[in-house]
Amino acid sequence: MTSPQPPDDRPVVVETSDGVAWVRLNRPEAMNSLNLAMKEALLAALREAADDPAVRCVVLTGTGRAFCVGQDLKEHVQSLASADSTLATTVTDHYNPIVTLLATMNKPVVAALGGVAAGAGLSFALACDVRIAAEGAGLNTSFAGIALSCDSGASWTLPRLVGPARAKELLMFPRTVPAEEALSLGLVTRVVPAADFEDAVRELATTLAQGPTLAYGSIRRAVAVSSGADLATSLAHEAQLMELTGRSADHRAAVDAFLAKEKPAYTGT
Repeated sequence: MTSPQPPDDRPVVVETSDGVAWVRLNRPEAMNSLNLAMKEALLAALREAADDPAVRCVVLTGTGRAFCVGQDLKEHVQSLASADSTLATTVTDHYNPIVTLLATMNKPVVAALGGVAAGAGLSFALACDVRIAAEGAGLNTSFAGIALSCDSGASWTLPRLVGPARAKELLMFPRTVPAEEALSLGLVTRVVPAADFEDAVRELATTLAQGPTLAYGSIRRAVAVSSGADLATSLAHEAQLMELTGRSADHRAAVDAFLAKEKPAYTGT
């Protein structure tokens, strides 16, 4: 008889399978709130996934009933006792590089929201390409509720998803937006029944991992650059990326498969 495995007490658990790196926030007892250990572990995990050529898709998710509720306020209250305490330090040291990796690594990133996403946790999800939410999940900006400005890219991602007016409403009057309303607002890509959640995320992630990774990464970069550039700059950047992907093994495989009326097998290069 096999002895039961002890629970994994690492703040972030990473499992890689079939080209997908599952990066799981793992403080379920604290609704995956972000303490220092978790922030450092998450940053390290994302850097490793971004640099690993065997990883062709990243899924960010959480253990338990929450995706991530943002900054661990218990730890933050303790730090406020120090005269040198400042949230700006963790924003620049942790949150900003985490969001930059989520938004710019050269491979697709999926946020799997099995429960509430709030504060920086919501901002992390908004930085991903695709957000799948389980029925019953909720989204809350939270920042103004504790007299804070927004961080982790919320001021950049929210207006691009819902427009400036709605973004300011969600930020200034924080509330938990149910999954179905989040779908109608464009905050999430898809809502699935809780019973189907894991299978739906796995199916999507596997599909992305088997796709043309270099093309996906280039599309991410093209959209990011064009959101803050004029037409001429965007066209020039697109031309550079078309040259890059046009010389890729995946492009040749796709063309050959099309001519042979077969399904292409991509290597991600």
